[in-house]
Amino acid sequence: MSEKKFIARNFVPKAYYKIFDWESYEPGQEYEKLEGPYIEKNPQSKIISDQDLNKLKSELRKNQKVNSRKEVLSRREESSIAKSNKSANKNTSDRDLYADFIKEEKKSKKTPEKSLILGLTGDRVKLYHSIGAKLIGIISLLMCIATMLITVLVSYFISADTRVNAEENNLTINSRTAADTENRLNSVVSSVGMFIDLLENDSDNVNEQKRSAALFFERNSDIVSVILPESERIFYNNKFFVSHEINAFEVPYTFLSYEEENLAMARNGDFIMDNVSAIFGSPVIAMAFPIYSSTTDNYILVAYSCEALTDSYSSGSINMSFLVNKNGQLLIHPDYDLTMEGADYSSNPIVKNMNSSKVDNSQMNYQIDGQEFIGAYRKLDTGDGGVITLVQMAVVLEAVNATTRRNIYLTMAILFVSILVIYFFAKTLSHPLKKLTDVTNEINKGNFNTELLNELNLNRKDEIGILVKSTKNEQNILNTFTKMTNKGVTQAIIKKTIDFDPHLKDITIFFSDIRGFTAISDGFKNRFGEKSAGEIIGFLNDYMSRMVNCIKITGGNVDKFEGDAIMACWGVLRDDSLAFESMEEGSPEYQVLKSIHDKHVAEDALSAIKATVAMRYSLAKYNKDAEIFTKAHEKEPLAKYKPHIRIGSGLNSGRATVGFMGSEDKMEFTSIGDAVNLASRTEASNKPCGTDILITEDTYNLLKMNYIRCQENNFSIKPEYANDEVIVEIIPVTFEVKGKGKQHFYGVVNMPRFNIEEFFKKGDPDFVIDKDCVNVIGPRGPKTLHEVRTLLGIAEPDFGGVNLDEEENKIKIQTP
Repeated sequence: MSEKKFIARNFVPKAYYKIFDWESYEPGQEYEKLEGPYIEKNPQSKIISDQDLNKLKSELRKNQKVNSRKEVLSRREESSIAKSNKSANKNTSDRDLYADFIKEEKKSKKTPEKSLILGLTGDRVKLYHSIGAKLIGIISLLMCIATMLITVLVSYFISADTRVNAEENNLTINSRTAADTENRLNSVVSSVGMFIDLLENDSDNVNEQKRSAALFFERNSDIVSVILPESERIFYNNKFFVSHEINAFEVPYTFLSYEEENLAMARNGDFIMDNVSAIFGSPVIAMAFPIYSSTTDNYILVAYSCEALTDSYSSGSINMSFLVNKNGQLLIHPDYDLTMEGADYSSNPIVKNMNSSKVDNSQMNYQIDGQEFIGAYRKLDTGDGGVITLVQMAVVLEAVNATTRRNIYLTMAILFVSILVIYFFAKTLSHPLKKLTDVTNEINKGNFNTELLNELNLNRKDEIGILVKSTKNEQNILNTFTKMTNKGVTQAIIKKTIDFDPHLKDITIFFSDIRGFTAISDGFKNRFGEKSAGEIIGFLNDYMSRMVNCIKITGGNVDKFEGDAIMACWGVLRDDSLAFESMEEGSPEYQVLKSIHDKHVAEDALSAIKATVAMRYSLAKYNKDAEIFTKAHEKEPLAKYKPHIRIGSGLNSGRATVGFMGSEDKMEFTSIGDAVNLASRTEASNKPCGTDILITEDTYNLLKMNYIRCQENNFSIKPEYANDEVIVEIIPVTFEVKGKGKQHFYGVVNMPRFNIEEFFKKGDPDFVIDKDCVNVIGPRGPKTLHEVRTLLGIAEPDFGGVNLDEEENKIKIQTP
């Protein structure tokens, strides 16, 4: 957003300096210095945006009824009486009073009417979320939802299938391991039974018993020892004891003593298994079971080395099997240390379930320390134990989880690539739309000819192309509308800073006219015949473009063109409040508001004179260019030409009715009233007065104290106003103005410090001054009206014989 720079003065209320010279500058123009009566030695800089400026201007509108104003005044008056005694703080009091008044005005402010002419809101379009961000967000969200949903569903179904397969596989492994274990144990029991039978046959021959025992242990190397407790016979596998460095004379007896309790149960017909690995220093199972033979022993104790059997429990798969007895003691486990320890597994859920269940084999799921397991068990027909097989679900689902993780990584990779693709695709949408938004914002700010539109592609065939073309058409329409009305008015409509209700405003009105235009028009007709219309319009457009440029630079508004005449106004878009006129004269509010108003009115009058004086240079440049143009075409058939011209300009300051006027089908922003009529008559008085620029006494009175050397200011101008000094001469006749009485007109001679180059570069940075034309204004310009007349070729008037148009009956000349 463009910003204006303002200079804060300590004397001026805060809101006052914020609205200095707003009407005299184009949007976006920065300036460092303000002309005015309030100058301090150490001004403080203040920057304010156009938006804040417009807001302040709107706050000063006259929307409050007289009664409500009086109520405000009564409250403010009580405050002002208390503050009037503090003269040292007068400046602060003025600021506070003015701020309070603005607050009360704002409370009663009407809601601004919407634009009825263009149907445009003028609001700045704010871009909160770009299309690119939305596309990326929406598509990414959809992809994430779809991918995650697919991943979850796939993971769920695969996990379910894997779980079923794991349960079936676990049960199969358990059955296979249990069958193998039972076969081995049965084989041991059968071999021991055969050995006992051999011993019965060799009961009388000790040597034969020894040979039978040696042969038995040679063929059954896994059997460590066979003990017949009642007959106190002990047989042991000497090879096992030697290889494991076990004392064959002590360990069997220790073993027998250790198993007394189990032997008692075996005597009663039970088959007991026990872990005696600690005694033998190797994985060994003790089996105590009854025997049925003709011997005196009816039960037996066998030590069985389960090293070979342990290998079948260490299958290397993800399943783990182990053997426990009915007490939950671990007999065989893939972990050697646990087997040697004979760990207690009685608290394990699957062991509990097996021991408490009447079913020989089953399967269950359970958790230990947050880990889920699938457990299957099978009770052995031989002995009091059972084989349990476990598989951890985390291990079973590891492949599934790994696949899920890979899917997530793949999803993230695809999402990343998709975001890149969407991002670059979205740029083809969001980038032009963002530029289009910037263009719209510029148009809404009144910048109809923004160059941003040239950066857009008009050849697109999609919806964006249609939007771009529509915006281009809107720009053309607005530019056309601006040419038909007024750019300042159009900008005010677009930005909603204009009030569509008519208002009374103190403005400065300008009229100008080409001298002898009828003769000039006839000359074109005589030379060009039917083609004269185009030639005349071309000549007028060239002339008027130069004049309008001067009006535009000074912040004026062209009201209308009437043939060769131009009407312009300064101050019609200014929104100063006239509320002070209903206040008591001398009150603080009255003084503050009136000072603001008077300053603005004076600045408008000064700007109008600057524009009119600048027109004198532009006219001199036109006449020079016209002479060159005419000479360049003089040898052509029906040689084109541009005439040398003189103009008259009149200025008057006063109150007029300003607003949109006309019918529902055709409306025009214009100014009407006696002040406008007087300005028109002032312009017409240039011819009899022998001048090119006339101002009324009302305009003169606005400027005389600060900008014109006169008796009222002792013919001196303060340094801060010296650059804008205006030289005028009084017309030595009085004019009878209807409704105003006798008045003087003043001929504008020059602005001696007018900087031609600085002025015109405000409108055209590439402006180059024409040295042949610099003698019409500025330091090298005329010093008196006589010099003006000599310079412009105007004859000295005979004021005694001047006779204005009596038919108008508006101005009567009286000689002194």
